[in-house]
Amino acid sequence: MIKKIFLIAAFVCISLPSFAQFELGASYELRDSEPQSGFGVRIQSGILQSIPFVNLGIRAHFSYFSEENSIDSGGGFSYSEKLENYDFGLAAVGGVSVGLIEPYIGLGLGSENVDLKYKDFQGVGVNPDDDDESNIYWNTFIGAKVTIIPLLKPFVEYRFTSRDIEIPNMDDKTGRIMFGVVLSL
Repeated sequence: MIKKIFLIAAFVCISLPSFAQFELGASYELRDSEPQSGFGVRIQSGILQSIPFVNLGIRAHFSYFSEENSIDSGGGFSYSEKLENYDFGLAAVGGVSVGLIEPYIGLGLGSENVDLKYKDFQGVGVNPDDDDESNIYWNTFIGAKVTIIPLLKPFVEYRFTSRDIEIPNMDDKTGRIMFGVVLSL
């Protein structure tokens, strides 16, 4: 009897959503455009915790992608290039706690910066200039966290970004999928 009560109490404690006021997260991110893999960090703060089973919050995120390529034609022409891409932004997040799973959606604004640097040119008379580009974008995302223990939650998320204010072009391939872990404090 005591064993059954303990198991029921443990299940209820694990199943209850943890209404954290602050979350820190890290993720591995994959996307179609170059560079294709990177990492991200996020900080999220909850707002309006008095609503049962509904989690609302504000999130700040940062993502970094980097890739280095070396080209050697074998005929005396060679160079290296380093492509760095990072973005950061703010978003409003809303989710619902359904047992151990918390699906969520969000909408936000951010800035993306791309740096392309060339080096080690050989066999070419003119070296190309480095390139730096910065863009403002909006994003929307959908994801889910799993509450294994209330303090640590793995998640998967898909984020779509667009620089167009009007109807987005879904063929732009500006989405990314993220796999990560959130620490709820």
